[in-house]
Amino acid sequence: MTELRNVPAELSRFRRRVLAAALAVLVCFTLLLLRLTYLQLWRHDELSEQAENNRTAIVPVVPNRGLIVDRSGIVLATNYSAYTLELTPSRIAQLDPTIDQLAELVDITPRDRRRFRKLMEESRSFESLPLRTRLSDEEVARFTAQRYRFPGVEIKARLFRSYPHGELASHVIGYIGRINAAEKEALEDSDDHANYRGTEYIGKLGIEQSFESELHGTTGVDAIETSAGGRATRRLSNQPATPGNTVRLSLDIRLQKLIEDLYGSRRGALVALDPRNGEVLAFVSKPTFDPNLFVDGIDSESWQALNESPDRPLLNRALRGTYPPGSTYKPFMSLAALTTGHRRPEQAFVDPGFFMFGGHRFRDDKEGGHGLVDMRMSIVQSCDTYYYLLANDMGVDTIHEQMQRYGFGELTGIDIAGEMRGLLPSTEWKRRAYKRPDQQKWYAGETISLGIGQGYNNFTMLQLASATAALANQGVRLKPRLVREVIDVISHQPRQRAGETPPEPFASAQHLAVIREALIGVNLEGTSASSFVGAAYTSAGKTGTAQVFQIKQNEKYVASRVDERLRDHALYMAFAPADDPKIALAMVVENAGFGAQNAAPIARRVFDYWLTGVYPSPEDIEAVQKAQATRPIGTPRIAAQLPWPMTPAGPGR
Repeated sequence: MTELRNVPAELSRFRRRVLAAALAVLVCFTLLLLRLTYLQLWRHDELSEQAENNRTAIVPVVPNRGLIVDRSGIVLATNYSAYTLELTPSRIAQLDPTIDQLAELVDITPRDRRRFRKLMEESRSFESLPLRTRLSDEEVARFTAQRYRFPGVEIKARLFRSYPHGELASHVIGYIGRINAAEKEALEDSDDHANYRGTEYIGKLGIEQSFESELHGTTGVDAIETSAGGRATRRLSNQPATPGNTVRLSLDIRLQKLIEDLYGSRRGALVALDPRNGEVLAFVSKPTFDPNLFVDGIDSESWQALNESPDRPLLNRALRGTYPPGSTYKPFMSLAALTTGHRRPEQAFVDPGFFMFGGHRFRDDKEGGHGLVDMRMSIVQSCDTYYYLLANDMGVDTIHEQMQRYGFGELTGIDIAGEMRGLLPSTEWKRRAYKRPDQQKWYAGETISLGIGQGYNNFTMLQLASATAALANQGVRLKPRLVREVIDVISHQPRQRAGETPPEPFASAQHLAVIREALIGVNLEGTSASSFVGAAYTSAGKTGTAQVFQIKQNEKYVASRVDERLRDHALYMAFAPADDPKIALAMVVENAGFGAQNAAPIARRVFDYWLTGVYPSPEDIEAVQKAQATRPIGTPRIAAQLPWPMTPAGPGR
């Protein structure tokens, strides 16, 4: 039976299917055309940039860090280039076996391994970390020949910070170290974030930290063309990095070294200023440390030795160490008495050798007393009784008001971070410092010892040096500054630090003349006269001895019976020449006893060098060290002589 077909119906159905397919194809092509138009017109720039980024890589170029030089141009901090062996932990399956295999090619010490472990703890696993630094050419060649065996390990050329003079002036210069998590977070929130791309190190202390913005420089950029596998094929463009500027200090490194040698292994601090402009000539804190230890990342053994040492070598004693000023406070007490009218220069009192107050006997340093004492003699002979009576007459709040004007208990504003304020007591301070009502009350007996620089008084040597410089500068107290100028790396032109408008003198010329004349008497006929015999100049000074702990009433202090670290501190403040001061200083030698015997001789050598150019011989330096009344900790040593004169850095570098 023949099947009947409906040809017209089938043709109609076929046409509908063709039309539907054609419409579908048309819609698809329309959508493709619209998409192409959208991508080509509206997203062209964005997609073009993405394509370019896939083809190229932007690599930051870390700038050379700027130099730090002393006032004569002697380089204190510089850079050098060296090869490092670096590992990326995330790309290494077995870390310890890999390091053991590398040790067969390159010398890897236990210290290198400890430092690497410490860096791993502080860093992310995908970061490249140095295992060995400063590889020799032979070591580089040996590793390169075997590089295929060590995925995740590579040789890199890096710049390293170098401190040519080691421990010398380390607290002033500071050091650099790897950027930690807190610093990285702070940088990400700052405007300088882009400038630190690729940078792994930052200033941590001293000038390195406080002048980071000048020393760091400007990061450059390399545009590199890469293959599909991510390998660099060629450099497309280059924006070079701009090195950091040179920071020139007011510090004289010869003077700094002389003082550090004179201190030997003793603990203490000395700050020397130019009273005419506030420039810091020497900024000594002993003991010191070697900042080169921190450049590659300090190992745990070295860190433990520094951090747990009872001598606290990491403490900047000149900036952050606070001490009772002892008798160096007396000239300022006398000046305050003249200013407030509590004393006249000729007014005299009989010193029986003690001062009785509230049943307590405050003893003078001289058995039997000094007899009839006026203001000049009280300073020249350092009469305690005179100042017990004066402090009682003035009261704590008047003392606080006057001493604050001289800068005690106040930040000096020096141009490095970390300065301590110290403590200048007052009734208001005590109310805020203590919680219990009986502790908050100021007792009249507490005022007596303030007159001789004891009690709650605690100040930095920087504050005492600043106040001493103001005495030398007719009562005008200038802000101390360590940086003399910043030299632009491009123009080589020095950029002077902004000066300050000199403040008004804090005392009258007549009153200042009285104090200055008495201080001259101290070095001519008083407590420090023996240290300045035969000096080619006239100087002014004041010795001091400060108690570290309170002995019992009526008990005599005998240094040999007291633990070395509880013995009295030796202090001294001075300026010279007396008629036209060019240098003023304040210093402390911890637990050394009398300032006349153990501090003033150091000041004499400092003045001799600065004013007459006489640099003492190693034998003379050793004699000063051996003259200390109490036994030094460790063996006194004299650092190797620097090869003076040294070649200064060129302009801008």
